[in-house]
Parts: sequence; structure tokens; C-alpha cells
Amino acid sequence: MPRETLIQNADAILTMDDARRELHGADILLRDGIVAEIGPGLTSTGDRVNAAGCVVTPGLVNTHHHLYQTLTRAVPGGQDALLFGWLKTLYPIWARFGPEEVYTSAQVGLAELALSGCTLTSDHLYLYPNGARLDDTIAAAEEVGLRFHPTRGAMSIGESDGGLPPDALVEREAAILEDCIRVVDAFHDPREGAMCRVGIAPCSPFSVSRDLMREAALLARDKGVMLHTHLAENDEDVAYSLETFGCRPGQYAEDLGWTGSDVWHAHCVKLERAEIDLFARTQTGVAHCPCSNCRLGSGIAPVRAMRDAGVPVGLGVDGSASNDAGNLAAEARQAMLLQRVARGADAMSAREAL
Repeated sequence: MPRETLIQNADAILTMDDARRELHGADILLRDGIVAEIGPGLTSTGDRVNAAGCVVTPGLVNTHHHLYQTLTRAVPGGQDALLFGWLKTLYPIWARFGPEEVYTSAQVGLAELALSGCTLTSDHLYLYPNGARLDDTIAAAEEVGLRFHPTRGAMSIGESDGGLPPDALVEREAAILEDCIRVVDAFHDPREGAMCRVGIAPCSPFSVSRDLMREAALLARDKGVMLHTHLAENDEDVAYSLETFGCRPGQYAEDLGWTGSDVWHAHCVKLERAEIDLFARTQTGVAHCPCSNCRLGSGIAPVRAMRDAGVPVGLGVDGSASNDAGNLAAEARQAMLLQRVARGADAMSAREAL
């Protein structure tokens, strides 16, 4: 027998369907976790939830996070730093983490997301000190009960080779690719409604080689999984690309096979018009992280221009070490406010932000 849950007596139901209907006096019947019916006077012999005094919305989706950072909020040395200085402050702290810290940090971060209405989150874990593995965050998500899209991140270019992270936190590229295969084979579930889907996510242009980016793209497409990384986060990030690769971030992504509907990039604060058009044409996604972008002084992402061009844009809370919170509803409000600051009071509505 299917498992049923009936949600009754909600003050309002915001359907977020194509017509953006707002229903009053209606119930929601869930069958095996899927919305089966919405309407007045529904009945069920299953569980019942009295939603009196509540507004019911679809579950929110968080498109970018670093759950391991939840235990390193408000670190004094990084409070007034730009991206690169902030990272250099926190790398030595994260280097002391192990499996227990990664697991506990993920549990706390996932619970906070759930309290703000999030039912599905991605996660970008790109460092694995002292035996930590992606398995630790997957176990935490199973315990908390959120639908989880973890990505196997990586850093392979340390300070001694011109990268940003300390050498102690980088991995051999062959080992990275081997572990990507392991976690995809062990945990990725491609079925509709799956609770765990795994992606592949080299960290950023300033911490991995172009060869690893190419190989990761080939591997992800062979395995049928998504690709994720950071791109064009701030002026330092763009300057690194221009100096090191001789091109802007959008060209870097295109040259390495990192555009398409199976790719989403975090931040993209500094995309120019041609890069926005590239992402729209290829349906390359963007995770917009407004609170983190404010906290690190990265800038205001051109979200209005992206959406008008047809770029798929989602919201992300980013790691709690750069956000100092993990509230997805607050992130939606911040997204709306920033676009209004940049483009005027009618630049983004609350409904669009959600």
C-alpha cells in the first residue's frame, strides 16, 4: 500500500505552478512523497498534518553549499577579507578536520536548511583532510532526511605550483578521478525522486589544472552525472584567469567542455554580456549566492540580465564560513533586494526570487 500524508487547514498554498496560483481552503495529499492531489475536502487514512496558521510552499532547492564549513562561522581573521584572503585564513583550520568534523558540520548545516524550508540541497566538498570522504556528508544527509546532491570536489594545484591552497590540502589528479568513479558507482541514484545523486566538481580555476577540468567533464558525461565548479566569483578570480590562462572565465569554461545543461557554476558575479549569452545559448546553469557575495565584497551578480537572457539561475546559501548562516528563505530575500539595489524597485519580485 502506498504511504499517504494529508496536509490540511493551511492558510494558503502557494503552488508555484505556471499560473502561480495561490489556493485557500485546499488540502494537499501526498502519496509516497509525491503530491497526488490538491483541492478542498480531501480524505486519507494515512498521516495528517494540521497546517493551520501556515503557508505551504513547494520545498526550496539549495544549489550551492559547502556543508563542511558550518563549524567555522565568524572566524575573526576572515571577517573583513576578500575571497582569496578569506580562504587563506581558513585553509589551516580546515586542514585539521577529519571525518567526524565533516559529518557533524554537515548534520548541523542540513538541519538549518530544513528549518528554512529546504528539501533538496547540493553540496560541494572539495577537501578531504585526515581521512574525510564524501561518504561522511552522504551519511549525514541520510540521517537528517534531506534529498541530497553531493558533488565530489577536488583541489590539485597547491601553493608550490602556483595555486591558492596549501600543498597539504591538494590531491593527486589520478586519485581524484579514481575516487570520483568510486562515489558515483557507490551512491549515485539516477531514478526519479532519488534521495542521492552525485556530481563531479573540481573546485575552481585557481586550485585545479585544466587537464583535470577536461578529464572531469569527460568522466561526468560518461557516467551521466552533473558538473559543478566556482566561476567568476570576484575580480581576483577573473584576474587569475586572465593572467594564468589568457582568457576570461566564460571562455575558460567553454574551452574545457564546461558548458551545457549538465553544468552549473557557482557565483558568476563578474560575467560579461558575451558570457551571459554563452550560458543562455548552452543552457549552462548558475548558482546565485547573494549573502556570501555581500559578505566577501564580491559584488552583485547580474541575475536580472541572466534571467532575461534565459540562463537557468538557482539560489545557493554557499558555505556558512562565508555566509555566517544557512537560511535559504533569507537568501531569496537577499537576492530580491540586491537586484533592486542594482536595477530598481521592479527588478525582481518576491515570487520570482522564490
